[in-house]
Amino acid sequence: MKNLKYFFALLLLVFAANACTKFEDLEADQNRSTTVPPGLVLRGLLKDVYYEPWGDISRYCQYWCSNYNYYDNNEYEWTTTGLNFTSIKNVVKMEEEATRIGLPAGNAYEAMGKFFRAYFYYDMTMKVGDVPLTDALKGAENIAPAYNTQREIFKQILTWLDESNTQLAARVAVADQTLVGFDFYFNGDLSKWQKAVNAFKIRVLVQLSKREAEASELNVKAEFAKIAGNPAQYPLPTSNADNVKYTYTSVDKYPFNPSNFGFYADRYNTSATYVGNLAALKDPRVFVVAEPAAAKLAGGLTAADYEAYVGAPSDEGLDAMATKVQNGEYSRISKARFFSSDAGEPSIQIGYPELCLNIAEGINRGWWAAGDAKAWYDKGITASMESYGITDAAALATYLAAPATGYKGNNTDGLNQVLMQKYLALAQHSGYEGYYNWRRTKQPFFYEGGPGTGNGGVIPKRYQYPNTERDNNTVNYKAALVRQFGTEVDNVNNDLWIAK
Repeated sequence: MKNLKYFFALLLLVFAANACTKFEDLEADQNRSTTVPPGLVLRGLLKDVYYEPWGDISRYCQYWCSNYNYYDNNEYEWTTTGLNFTSIKNVVKMEEEATRIGLPAGNAYEAMGKFFRAYFYYDMTMKVGDVPLTDALKGAENIAPAYNTQREIFKQILTWLDESNTQLAARVAVADQTLVGFDFYFNGDLSKWQKAVNAFKIRVLVQLSKREAEASELNVKAEFAKIAGNPAQYPLPTSNADNVKYTYTSVDKYPFNPSNFGFYADRYNTSATYVGNLAALKDPRVFVVAEPAAAKLAGGLTAADYEAYVGAPSDEGLDAMATKVQNGEYSRISKARFFSSDAGEPSIQIGYPELCLNIAEGINRGWWAAGDAKAWYDKGITASMESYGITDAAALATYLAAPATGYKGNNTDGLNQVLMQKYLALAQHSGYEGYYNWRRTKQPFFYEGGPGTGNGGVIPKRYQYPNTERDNNTVNYKAALVRQFGTEVDNVNNDLWIAK
């Protein structure tokens, strides 16, 4: 009986001890770390910036085509898309961890965090339109965030990029080495990141060209001139060495490599939008990226003849395309360039050739009176050629002076030349940018309307919101649709504010 009393007394003590323990303490996994070095979070975010070449997106940009329906097609049957809020949560975590380890306000992680926010919000809004921003990421405090307008989102993007530039400049001034060892793009060279931030802002401003008159809201023209004309405060890339490029290895292999040659080489071919324009412009890049059509060689042409390179219209039916490929009527992707090694070629996310051509476009539109559009146009083409190993000065001079490719001046013809060269330079780089520029300008011509297009023969203008928004944030989701499109129907063929 005495032992039983001791047992009950001990049991009461155990219950009392547990009663003083908070539920969240009991819930916590003691074997799981609650902290992480901010540099490791940075690595994940840098990977999130990356868009892989030779995927669906490159077909939507009409850089290549599938001719084998079992694996892929060329249809624009767009539905819902994912958003980047998980990445943005990781931005917040990276900044919190930087503070936890004692880094001061304005540290390198905070400066990069501003860039990441701008990059990921740009990615989201360019796909779907309005998204939550002001009320986003508040957890239980607000589980149904209202949507900000696309205009508000772009205004915030431009603000974040300005703040990132300012903070990076301060870290460059003190030779900050915080990101060394974690940054696989520039190994912590913040001066290169500052250039990339400003190049990205130029991209954003050019994508706002249809809103250039809204001075009180976005100041597109003034912001463009401010950056382009003030390299001391807003340094920009000066060569391909400043490209934000994803480099492949024998472990992290290029999407096309010797081991998957049999899968890709014959099931895909070049497109008319890309290779057709290269051939028509007598552009030497065509010899690097494509193989001559076998039927053209059989007809007497040689691999040195531009007329031997033929791409398939992206809207062509797959049966017809497959037959023509087998008959040798279309050019295949260059096996020598794209299947020769596991490392392949770097995939550029923000690049110098695009920057040069974006600046040329802005000058053509009258945004920077002191700028020389032809000089930037020539630099952009030259830099793109260089990335393909085309460096012969005489050949480049001939190309830049030819009737079809010599800059025709600050007029519509000159603008269309800039847009064409930008499209060619973006091939297999920078995700959706080739498509976004076409959506904004309808240059160059994209094939649509045939049986290969899908979506009723029309290229879509946007993606639908994720089903989670429809199901869990219904009221705000519907309100955003009505505000943007005048209907609660989430239609991929509706024009976004930025493209109207």
